[in-house]
Parts: sequence; structure tokens; C-alpha cells
Amino acid sequence: METMIEVDGLTKRFGNFTAVDHVSLKVGKGSIFGFLGPNGSGKTTLIRVLCGILEPSDGTARIGGHDIIREGDAIKEMIGYMSQQFSLYDELTTNENLTFAGRLYSLRGRDLEKRREEMIETTHLNNYVDRRASQLSGGLRQRLAMACSLMHKPTVLFLDEPTAGIDPVARRELWDLLFEFAAGGMTLFVTTHYMDEAERCDHVGYIYASKLIVCGEPDELKKMEEVNPPGTRRLDVTCDHVTTALQAMHEMEGVRSATVFGQSMHLLVDEKVKRSEIEEKLRSVGISHSEIREIGPSLEDVFVTLSAKRAESAKEKKAA
Repeated sequence: METMIEVDGLTKRFGNFTAVDHVSLKVGKGSIFGFLGPNGSGKTTLIRVLCGILEPSDGTARIGGHDIIREGDAIKEMIGYMSQQFSLYDELTTNENLTFAGRLYSLRGRDLEKRREEMIETTHLNNYVDRRASQLSGGLRQRLAMACSLMHKPTVLFLDEPTAGIDPVARRELWDLLFEFAAGGMTLFVTTHYMDEAERCDHVGYIYASKLIVCGEPDELKKMEEVNPPGTRRLDVTCDHVTTALQAMHEMEGVRSATVFGQSMHLLVDEKVKRSEIEEKLRSVGISHSEIREIGPSLEDVFVTLSAKRAESAKEKKAA
């Protein structure tokens, strides 16, 4: 696959604070790259460096073969950026916001009108063209922000937590649009906190405390040895009173981790732990019926495991 975004040792410092620490990654043309990490880990800073908003302290990056420092003007023509916060004008209507965004990229006359109509149709804003941005729902505001970022027909789109704070239906609709764009050859670089969204990406990268810990296809990451320690297996346990069950599992020998997932628990246990032993432990706290099945790790398991290991390592270094 042709590489569209190439980052090599990129670093950004603010005084003595390093926000992004020697990050290297590649994103293929026409793919959706999911960029994940805790708040404050460096996701937004990296995007802003790639978009030319911030200058890197060290390292290099290229977008579409263009150097982000030496060829910034060429890059600005080929990228769109949808920021975390709604950055358009609340007092302007949908039409007026799109017109303003188009004029920023020198669109005029019939070209501007045609592109505006295309984006209204693409993002399904037809019924809201004369409504002020301040009167739109969260999902519609995000669609308008996306439409504005696409007015100049970019080939690469950066989206910083585009679905934060919007309802599940609006999230799905927004992702349907992203799939359409990727199918048309656009490259998408998306930050998100939602694991179901990460599962939809072609590749994902996980940044923690300014460092890129891991990068790859979701299915590949789930096979990592750190996530699947030798001599263990993962179980899904469905039962009533799951919070009571969780406490019991935390007390049980051979259970390395236990987490609630809806009405069930995900356990990482030693292979020697038998299902009958789990059932017996649950009965001891008043849970008479449970369903237990073996499962593979989720992306959430991957990132929680890697975060915990890095946090423990940092704690040990500090104590040393």
C-alpha cells in the first residue's frame, strides 16, 4: 500500500515538557488510522504538528511526499483538519459557515456554490442549511465541522475525537461517512477514546505518556504476548449481580485480572483455574447461575494491559 503519512522520530517539547517523544509511524493511502491514548498523552499535539499548526522540536514527517516543515503550503492544500472543539461560527448558518470555509481556500462563484451543495448533500445537512450553528444538535454540528474541513477537497483528513459527546446514532452516521471517504481514496487519521471505533480502523497506534507504545492492525495487537501471557486464558462470565461477582473474582487465587463488561465480566486467569472453581466461588457469594466461555482479548484489553505495564515500570523507576 502506498504511504500517505510518514512520521520519523517526531518530537515536540514545550520548555522542559515533552508532549510527543520520538514518534514514528506510517499511514497507508486510503486507510483509516486510529490514534488512541489517555488524555494528555500527546494525540492532539501530534496532529497539530502534522497539520503545520505547531513546529516540531525534532524529527521529520511527510504527507503525500511533502515535508511538513519545508513544504507547508503544499500540505495545507491537501489536508483537512477537524479539531476537538467545534471551531466554526455559532452566529452563522450552515450555508454561511460552508461559504466562509470555501472562501478561505479561494473558492468563488459557481465553484463555491457547487462545492457547498456537494458537501450539504454528502453530510446530509439539507434540512438545516438556514439554521444557525448554535441551534444544531451535537451530531449535526460535527457533520457541519466535517463538511467545512472538506470544502477544498483534501486527500488527507485529520479528525481529533470527532465523535466525543454525541449520541450513538450520530456516532454511527459519522463513521458511515468516514467509510465512504476512505472507499473514495481519502486517508483518515482519527483520534478516539471509543474501542468500538478503534476496531473499525485498518491500523491503530497507542500513545502513552508522549511515547508511541504500539502500532499495527487490531487483530495483530490482540495476539501480542504481553496481552496473552503464557499459561493463561481469557474468560467471559455472565451472571446476575455482576458487581458482587467482580469482588469475588478479585479475591480468587489464579485470577490475574477481572473487569466488568456490561452484564458480564472478562477474566484473565491461570490455565489451572477450572470453570467449576469459578462457579463454586460465585455460589459462595449467592450467585447460583453463571455462563462461562473462553474468549480472545479485545482492543480494550490490549490498551489497558499495556498502560498498566508502562505505569508500573514508571513507578519502579521513580522508586529506584
